Amino acid sequence: MSKPTSKNEIKTVSQYHQLCGLPKPLHPMLSVINLEDIDFTINHDFWKNYVHGLYSFSVKRGMTSKLKYGQTDFDFDDGILAVTAPKQVFSTEKFEDNIKLTGYKFIFHPDFIKSFPLAKNIHNYGFFSYSNNKALFLSDKEEQIILNLFKSIEQECQNNLDKFSQEVIIANIELLLVHIDRYYNRQFLTRKNISSDVLAKMEQLLNDYFEAGNNELPTVQYFADQLNLTPTYLSDLLKNLTGLTAQQHIHEKLIEKSKELLTTTNLSVSEIAYQLGFEFPQSFNKLFKKKTGLTPVTYKQTFN
Repeated sequence: MSKPTSKNEIKTVSQYHQLCGLPKPLHPMLSVINLEDIDFTINHDFWKNYVHGLYSFSVKRGMTSKLKYGQTDFDFDDGILAVTAPKQVFSTEKFEDNIKLTGYKFIFHPDFIKSFPLAKNIHNYGFFSYSNNKALFLSDKEEQIILNLFKSIEQECQNNLDKFSQEVIIANIELLLVHIDRYYNRQFLTRKNISSDVLAKMEQLLNDYFEAGNNELPTVQYFADQLNLTPTYLSDLLKNLTGLTAQQHIHEKLIEKSKELLTTTNLSVSEIAYQLGFEFPQSFNKLFKKKTGLTPVTYKQTFN
């Protein structure tokens, strides 16, 4: 059994198999794994803190612990899908030796898609940026669709590989990504009450931020941290609910606040720009004109 690297980084599919006590993979760059076959006790210390260098899709069942979805805890008996991209860091604060998962995991090395358009397009799927507590909850039907795609990929690996094998597998990966994207969007809609709560909290945070007189531009990262969400997840949630990303919500509030200052104070445009957190007044002028069609000076003059 090979020892983990000094940085505890999973770099290859074969290494992942070794760490989990599994036989060699059927394909050097991808694998479909039965989670019940994994033995986490073999390299106990490795799993406490490691970097995953592979794309990973895991369908888990029989979870006995609570999962956190945003700021709300849920108990689910249905399938749970967790998706991660290479270079994501994982840690387990309280690792139990007797951990036993049920379900299936599909992993593949990024080099497997390197010469295909998917290598570029895969970064367009926002769900890869979601943290693990934004797992996707699947219905029985959805879970079966995902598992069938896993099975198709596994069967292709079991066949005698030929010049079409890689294209067939990549076609299945692309279909897998489309289904996952569909299910994540469905989850945003079906949990609309929770999304609405996040929107209300976001609006309150925006109001509080400007009322506090902060002299720095607010960032998506700041509000995501306050809401215990990742920036990408917050933006996708808000966009599904309102049609605007988190950054666009911030810009709308900036313009709203700037209009208030332009019409109710004697501050100059430059002073307002600095008060709102802009380093350069030109940046403020550009955003204001883009959003309103007028320069700040022209807007101010219409109220004099």
